[in-house]
Amino acid sequence: MGRTGVLLLNLGGPEKLEDVRPFLYNLFSDPEIIRLPFPWLQKPLAWLISTLRRKKSEANYMEIGGGSPLLQITEAQAQALQAKLSQQGIDIQVYVGMRYWHPFTEEAIAKIKQDNIEKLVILPLYPQFSISTSGSSFRVLEEMWKTDPHLKNVEYTLIPSWHNDQGYLAAMADLIKQELQQFENPDGVHIFFSAHGVPKTYVTEAGDPYQEEIEECTELIMKTLNLKNPYTLAYQSKVGPVEWLKPYTEDALHELGAQNIKDLLVVPISFVSEHIETLQEIDLEYREVAEEVGISNFKRVPALNTHPLFIEALTNLTTEALEKKPLRFDEVTRPKKNMKMDPQEKWEWGLTSAAEVCNGRLAMLGFLALVVEIISGQGPLHFIGIL
Repeated sequence: MGRTGVLLLNLGGPEKLEDVRPFLYNLFSDPEIIRLPFPWLQKPLAWLISTLRRKKSEANYMEIGGGSPLLQITEAQAQALQAKLSQQGIDIQVYVGMRYWHPFTEEAIAKIKQDNIEKLVILPLYPQFSISTSGSSFRVLEEMWKTDPHLKNVEYTLIPSWHNDQGYLAAMADLIKQELQQFENPDGVHIFFSAHGVPKTYVTEAGDPYQEEIEECTELIMKTLNLKNPYTLAYQSKVGPVEWLKPYTEDALHELGAQNIKDLLVVPISFVSEHIETLQEIDLEYREVAEEVGISNFKRVPALNTHPLFIEALTNLTTEALEKKPLRFDEVTRPKKNMKMDPQEKWEWGLTSAAEVCNGRLAMLGFLALVVEIISGQGPLHFIGIL
């Protein structure tokens, strides 16, 4: 076997306040974030939005220390994975590629080429597959493989989803059990799984398996815990007028408050690293909601980060992928089942339900809505916490 590598994929985020504006520019320059009827408008509009929204976004990041810790944590995960593989006598170089900020996927691929990697495992740090996360990154990589002659010599395999991996489930269960012990009555604590939401049309029209995998993952974690605590699954980050996956986290908190629930343990099920949606949205926004509805004892399970069981799970996923038949891009981006990896292709632009496409917490509400917001200073993008 030639030189082998692992490419860890994630979204990326601004590390300091000066990064916020260029980070937003990169996000809005992507037609998968905002689909415009005239492609030549993409970059000028991205410049305008990133300029207008910089202060709001900077304020959100100031609440969590002035920047996203995502890269630092992802690099620590990469180092821990490489060390674990080395302990097992496996010489594999681990790389990090971010979708919208440094190190970009293109930068990671450049290093992979420079190091003459001959076999590559592509591992997204999203346990559950979605066309807006893993799928988006796979599309970028697939295009690179099509256009770069050098990459045709790199044998690769994809790990599209690992929501039911036993090692991952064990790591989640361990974190939950540790946090339950912080309550006076652990058996009576209500466990609250909060997953990142997506527009419902992703599932109903584009065939995204995300909701199914989130629900299955929640059940498997509870089964692994082997506890009788009551639990709820809800979806956070809903934005805009169209329907997203339900129940919404804020609505579910109100319902639990009405049921006189006092002890609540929140589990960020779709995140493996601390970032703005755990540190700001859950820890600050949803904690405030919980207190307002009478949930007096609100705690959160930390993200997996470099938990030993999680790193062991990533190690096993890597070695198992190398032993199996390679999984190719077309098997994931164009499966036999009715799943549209790029649902925007046939969608109308404008203020329609199909016009909203989410990647992370950003939504595309159509060119008309965007122009109205830019001109008036009011509109759906003002309610997106990351901006």
